[in-house]
Amino acid sequence: MKLRYAMVCASNQNRSMEAHALLHKIGLDVSSYGTGAHVKLPGPSIREPNIYAFGTPYQVMLNELKGKDPHLYKRNGLLQMLKRNVSVKESPQRWQDNAADGAFDVIFTFEERVFIAVIEDLDSREQKLTKTVLVINLNVKDNHEEAAIGARLALDLCQKLEVADDWEDEVDLIIRGFEKQYRRQVIYTICFY
Repeated sequence: MKLRYAMVCASNQNRSMEAHALLHKIGLDVSSYGTGAHVKLPGPSIREPNIYAFGTPYQVMLNELKGKDPHLYKRNGLLQMLKRNVSVKESPQRWQDNAADGAFDVIFTFEERVFIAVIEDLDSREQKLTKTVLVINLNVKDNHEEAAIGARLALDLCQKLEVADDWEDEVDLIIRGFEKQYRRQVIYTICFY
């Protein structure tokens, strides 16, 4: 069974892109998105974030941050993160604008507010076909170390779903086994769109 996956976080920068890169490397069919109104990256202070529109190329962000303060952005990991992102795809994409990308079988989110935003968006879409989609939330802190852990956890769940004879019949058992194995609570639901 070959499933189609979407990885979704707020800005399509760290958590979703870490998972996208890993799943793509393994050979799974994966895309990634953000649900925010814009892309927000840390700046020199909490009151001075770097704000970009979705669709701004990662290379543009990388060049701009290198020009602003290369030492700061190297130290906080943003330059390395953006270099990884450039190697995966051109620019961050917004989940709410992805209808042309087609349907997904499984959507992973990495924080509860993103999970809610994805479900609300799916519920509001015009019903063109009745496609079943599994939406899973793994709470992952938005830092580079936790993003790497979250990506490996998402990959493990994807691999379990890939080998299932019928994931819709087995999802409860798969999730319970995953929660027991990793001692992490997972929120999930099945939606139609």
